[in-house]
Amino acid sequence: MIKLTLTLTITALVAGCASRGVQNPSGVPVTRLGADEQGFVAGTGVESQDLVAVTDKMSRSILGIQQIANATLPPIIVLDPVENKTRFPINKDIFLTRIRSDLNKKSGGKVQFLARDRMAALEKERNLKREGAVTSASNANAQEFKGADYFLTGTLEGLSTRTAAGTSDYILYAFQLIDARTSVIIWEDNSEIKKQGLEDAAYR
Repeated sequence: MIKLTLTLTITALVAGCASRGVQNPSGVPVTRLGADEQGFVAGTGVESQDLVAVTDKMSRSILGIQQIANATLPPIIVLDPVENKTRFPINKDIFLTRIRSDLNKKSGGKVQFLARDRMAALEKERNLKREGAVTSASNANAQEFKGADYFLTGTLEGLSTRTAAGTSDYILYAFQLIDARTSVIIWEDNSEIKKQGLEDAAYR
């Protein structure tokens, strides 16, 4: 009887040790959502559904302007970093990344973008071709880097109110397409989103 009791006790201890780890039986399981959906983890600041709505609107708006829709040759665009003037420490350049992706996907070749953020790698490759270290299908000594017709940029501006009743945040998402030769703003559009909540959220 004593041996049986001892065996059961050891078995229980081993099972208890083996079951230790990350467990959350009373918590909320992971839920897969669409990027344009608001989940139960939400704040009054910039969220994925705002990003989707704003960038979708901007890409449609750009494709509708005369300089893009009626251009003889595809205009060349360079992304100029977005300025974040809100209180939220977010990845501001994700807006331009999604607008560029949408335009490349939906424009049917009506616009082209320059990879200016990859200039160091591009210049290194060009120099290797000129030195004959790597092969080239074209004249390696020709100046092949193109210039921009337009700069696409924007600003995120916010207005916040906080009282004992909660937090309210208004954010203005404004974007511009600027002529690289004349500095004229040939297109501008914006989107406004306002949210209220009982608690603020932390953004990473």
